[in-house]
Amino acid sequence: MSEPIPVTRDVDHGTAKLMPDVDRERAWLLTVDGAPQSYVDLDEPMHLEFEYARRLGYVLDVVAEPGRALDVLHLGGGALTLPRYVAATRPGSRQDVVEADRGLLELVAEHLPLPEGARVAPHAADAREWLENAAGDSADVIVADVFGGSRVPAHLTSVAYVRQAARVLRGRGVYLANLPDAAPFDFLRSQLATLATAFEELVLIAEPGVLRGRRFGNAVLVAGHEPVDVAALARLTAADAFPARVEHGAALREFIGDARAVRDEDAVPSPEPPDGAFGIG
Repeated sequence: MSEPIPVTRDVDHGTAKLMPDVDRERAWLLTVDGAPQSYVDLDEPMHLEFEYARRLGYVLDVVAEPGRALDVLHLGGGALTLPRYVAATRPGSRQDVVEADRGLLELVAEHLPLPEGARVAPHAADAREWLENAAGDSADVIVADVFGGSRVPAHLTSVAYVRQAARVLRGRGVYLANLPDAAPFDFLRSQLATLATAFEELVLIAEPGVLRGRRFGNAVLVAGHEPVDVAALARLTAADAFPARVEHGAALREFIGDARAVRDEDAVPSPEPPDGAFGIG
């Protein structure tokens, strides 16, 4: 059997590269313009290589009883890592994936096909436009993992955007976001304040070193109208190879402090990562 070889292709928003993992037979790393975007193991869709993806996976595990099918809207597609995870852990789930880069979707469909029977529908569209046209009360979970290059686009950070997400979610629905930042956390704090305009319950999951201001990194935000199982999340994230802290309640309100919600006219992208922050190890 021939060894898999890297695939490089110009897509709509940069140069995408699929690189085989020498340690896992049918696993691939997707980068766009050199920045790691997704990791997929075609034989083991429940394997989540990236730390932030595992944290999103832990939340997806606890938002409903194990195995229950959910209607999930993914904003940002990459190599469809989390849709594959949901299809494996919650069979029968209906999933829509909104990815602005049509060329990237075509590359992934060609080289990393979805498993048979996965109810995953990819759509080439802008995330906010899709959200604004989506039916109300139509999703159990929204996963926002949208990057233009290595930054979250400004139009996905405002009160108007968050209100659309709240409209699309069902009453017990949960909004998840993967957001990068570093101390003094101006972006992250403003995003929490923005989510608080539409949701009563907020949770922050991040590595202790990031929260202590030692390095730039990803944080996972969880928002909803009903409390999530924080104790279960804390157990799962603490047991990870790279343990994370789960902040909520008074500690999270203190973290948000006097940060203000973001209006469309004031919205800015997430901060530019420092060189090497998300390099390939």
